[in-house]
Amino acid sequence: MLSFLSENITNPKFLFAIFSAIAVFATVLTASSLLFERDKLGARIKAVALEREKIRARERTRLAQEQKRASLRNEAKPYMQRIVDRFNLKKALADDGTSSRLRMAGYRGQAPLVIFLFARLVLPLVFFAPAAFYLFFVSHWQQPNAVKFLICLGIAYIGFYAPNLYVSNIIAKRQASVRRAWPDALDLLLICVESGMSAEASFRKVSEEIGGQSIELAEELTLATAELSYLQERRQAYENLATRTGLESVKAVMTSLIQAERYGTPLGQSLRVMAQENRDQRMTEAEKKAAALPPKLTVPMILFFLPVLFGVIIGPAAIQVMHARGH
Repeated sequence: MLSFLSENITNPKFLFAIFSAIAVFATVLTASSLLFERDKLGARIKAVALEREKIRARERTRLAQEQKRASLRNEAKPYMQRIVDRFNLKKALADDGTSSRLRMAGYRGQAPLVIFLFARLVLPLVFFAPAAFYLFFVSHWQQPNAVKFLICLGIAYIGFYAPNLYVSNIIAKRQASVRRAWPDALDLLLICVESGMSAEASFRKVSEEIGGQSIELAEELTLATAELSYLQERRQAYENLATRTGLESVKAVMTSLIQAERYGTPLGQSLRVMAQENRDQRMTEAEKKAAALPPKLTVPMILFFLPVLFGVIIGPAAIQVMHARGH
């Protein structure tokens, strides 16, 4: 088996067959995963409830004892924690922005930070070792060793940057989900406020109703409800919600809520104006995407549709000409 792999590892036909098989397997796996996809709303709401209990315990401990709350934090794997502490990765690779980005991605506590730092340390080695083994011992690519080493370093840098790309991708997905459901959440929040409900009760009700449309937004609103109930300053809860989402539309609404609470202005009027602005903004974005669709379809049409169309039109004539020359 090893001799067969060593003989064919540099064969283009063998590599093409392997990659084709992997692509087919990935396509089948992706299509089949849609049939077995489970509803994650219950699990996410349960996780939010657990997070709310942690916030409650943390606030009670801070108010009563003013001591460290290490017992309230999730713990990563012991070996990850030891490696991060031994190399002092929190000081070398992390800052306040790292923790904020992890919270924006939905990862809270110390455990995600430890795993993130551990991945940034280990993945470059994981990427570098196979690349070096292939280039120096398997491949017959005739290039200087310095060039091969530089290529291995580039691949290791990709591994070093891969956790950032993963977190950025998660943040983008969460923000897209929150952005789509935010105008509807504002409408529901406006109805709750104008019906006489308090801010905490309104946030709680909206988080229950909006979960079917956006689990991420329901999670953030539930956390905001918990913070409104247990933080000394309600302003801090609003600012935390804006920071966790990282969206300007959410930040503008939270600023309006803070000003309404500070100056005593009607909350319903502010929410009505902000809800209308967010609906108009969502419609504007939809119109921009619709307007950008024809240029985006130009290249696929040229590459895929026109050759087939020419084949269908010219094919019969070409066949007749070939038959006529044959006779």
